[in-house]
Amino acid sequence: MVPEEENDGLLDAERHQARHTIAPRAQLFPVAEKFVSVNGEGLAAGRPAAFIRFAGCNMWCTYCDTRWANHPLVEVEGWSVPDLAAWVAETGVSCVTLTGGEPLLQPYLPDLVQTLLAVADPRPLRVEIETNGSRDLSLMAHLREACVEAGLPGSLHFTVDWKTPTAGEAVSAAMRRENYELLDTRDAVKFVVGTEDDLAFMECCADEAGLWDRCAVLVSPVWGAIEPAEIAAYLIDHGLDRARLQLQLHKIIWPDETRGV
Repeated sequence: MVPEEENDGLLDAERHQARHTIAPRAQLFPVAEKFVSVNGEGLAAGRPAAFIRFAGCNMWCTYCDTRWANHPLVEVEGWSVPDLAAWVAETGVSCVTLTGGEPLLQPYLPDLVQTLLAVADPRPLRVEIETNGSRDLSLMAHLREACVEAGLPGSLHFTVDWKTPTAGEAVSAAMRRENYELLDTRDAVKFVVGTEDDLAFMECCADEAGLWDRCAVLVSPVWGAIEPAEIAAYLIDHGLDRARLQLQLHKIIWPDETRGV
C-alpha cells in the first residue's frame, strides 16, 4: 500500500529518510539486506558482487521491484562503516554494489565509499553506486576525483537512472539533468523502458544530453511489459549502435526470488 503523499511517485525525501534513521548521531546505515550474488545489470553485469541495499527512497516508481525496501515500516539493521567494510572483506569479492532504495539519501555514504576505495589487500575494490537520478550526485563525483588524486587504489562507478514516462510522469520529470554532466566512461545511464514511446524518449534524452560520447547507455525492459526483441529491433532500426540492450540476469537466473539476488 502506498501512503497518500506518495501517489504521484514522489516522496518527501527528508520525511521518508527520517523513517529509516537508526539514531541521529550513531552513524549507522539502515541496511535492508546485504548479500553476495551475480551483478544482474550495469557495466559489471555477470560479475559476482557484494550487495548492500539501504532502506528508503524518495521515489515510488511504477515498476520498482524492490518496493519492500522502500516501505516506511521495513525492518532494517544498523550497520557502521567499519562493520560494513569488514563484511565486504569477508565476502572475498572485489565488486561492491551500493543500492537501495536510494543510496544518496544516506548521510554517511561518503565515509563508507572512501573507506572501501582505500582497500588494497587482497585487491582493490570496484565500488558501484546505483542511484535514481533525482538526487544531487555532485558530492560523490567530487569525492571520486579527490580519491583518485589521493591515490586510493579502488575505483568508483555510477549507474544513474533516467526515468522514462512509464516510471510515472512526476518521477520522470524529477531527473536532475546536471547529474549526467558529471559522468564519464567509468559510468552508465540506465533507461528502463516499457513502451516504444519510452524508447523514443530514451533516444531523445541521450541525444540532447550528449550521453553517447560521455558514458555507457543501457536500455532495459520493464519485466513483462515489453519484449527484448522489440527493444533490439528499435535500436537496430534507429541506428543506435552505442546503446546497450541489457537484461536483468538475476531475474532470468532466479525468476521467483525478490530478495538476496
